[in-house]
Formats: sequence, structure tokens, C-alpha cells
Amino acid sequence: MNSSTISAELGFRLVVPQQTITPLVASLYYSSDDPYAVRIAFHVGLDEPVEWIFARDLLSVGATSREGQGDVSVWPSEGASGAGQVLNIELSSPFGQAHFETATDDVADFLARTYEAVPAGSEASHVDVGAELSDLLRQA
Repeated sequence: MNSSTISAELGFRLVVPQQTITPLVASLYYSSDDPYAVRIAFHVGLDEPVEWIFARDLLSVGATSREGQGDVSVWPSEGASGAGQVLNIELSSPFGQAHFETATDDVADFLARTYEAVPAGSEASHVDVGAELSDLLRQA
């Protein structure tokens, strides 16, 4: 099985209440080896980026309506001062909460490339169940 990796570096904005919006770069990664997941690494000035992993479908559905519960919520909105459509991503952890915005079109372009590599509904055919079980048993 051939492995495909898709990546993109996008401009994000950290939205902080009663403060200026802070621009930053985030790297999005998708691999057909883990066909249900998208990783986002936020480059926030630390030695290592802050990384979150969540469902590809969450980004896709969240581009058109509010989606998610618990740790990750995604929804579209009109950007501030005529910035066009933005995708909002809100992340929560025991350590705090963060709200990010990025251009919806940029995320849509990234997702389109992931769906070219692994079409919706075909994800299961890209998962090596035997290898996944072996990994789980090794960790047990």
C-alpha cells in the first residue's frame, strides 16, 4: 500500500479576548497511514510546536456548520474587518483554552488534497488492521 502525505503551512490568528489578535504559523499534516486524522502543529515561539490531532471529518464539516464537542470545536464565520470567511478552531485542555482563526479557503484547499489522496469513505482500506493490533499488543 502506497503512503501519501499532505502538508500545508497556513497563517492562523490566535484570538485573545480584550487583546490584539496574534498571528502565527501552523503546519497541517495528513497521512494516508492514519487516514481519519489531521495533525495541526501550532508554532507559538516554543522550542517545539504545540500539536493537536483530530478527525479530518471534523475540519470538513466544521467548514460549513458548527461541529465538535469536548476538546475541539470548529465553525465558520465572517472574518473581522472584511477578511472574508474564516474557520474558527477552539481547543480546550485542562491547561486552558485557545481560539484560532484561519482562512476557510486555505483549509478547503488542504482538505481537497487529502480527499484526492484518500477519498471519503475509503479510509478503512488504508488502515493496516494487523499492524495496528500488533502495536496495541506490544504496548499492553
